[in-house]
Amino acid sequence: MARIAIVLAGDFEDSEFRVPYDHVRNAGHDVTIVGHEEGLVVAGKKGHENVVIEREASKVSAAEFDALIIPGGYSPDRLRTDAAVVLFVRQMAEQDKLIAAICHAGSLLIEAGIVRGKTVTSWPSIRTDLVNAGARWENVAVVEDGHLITSRQPDDLPPFCDAILARLGKAVRV
Repeated sequence: MARIAIVLAGDFEDSEFRVPYDHVRNAGHDVTIVGHEEGLVVAGKKGHENVVIEREASKVSAAEFDALIIPGGYSPDRLRTDAAVVLFVRQMAEQDKLIAAICHAGSLLIEAGIVRGKTVTSWPSIRTDLVNAGARWENVAVVEDGHLITSRQPDDLPPFCDAILARLGKAVRV
């Protein structure tokens, strides 16, 4: 089974963490929560989720993982100021590992410098940022381009999770 990292900071979009997390775990994949500080508890912006950071970003390597999931909310904006998180995302891209980003997660992809020439989607408010970073933006539920899977919003979670699982070789829905 695949080894998957989910990068997370406070004020993440609760469902954009929980739904993919449950899908990949229920499909038998190993998931590690990566963030600023090991042991730190981060809360979702709606207050439905509290998650413990299992590994500090400065102490992980892209070689340890097969895929990366980046939930949206305010979390990606907080993560983009952490050099270790940005480096980790960039290394995942450089190693052609699967990266699945939803909603505002595109801001972290921009910071990592990995969207130029890619077709992506996102929450509409970061469309211009993605285009200015060299991406082509489409207003559809899911876009797959190379190793990137992007999605717009919580309503798109079913096809987003299906795309992740299909790439991981286990297309099932919880």
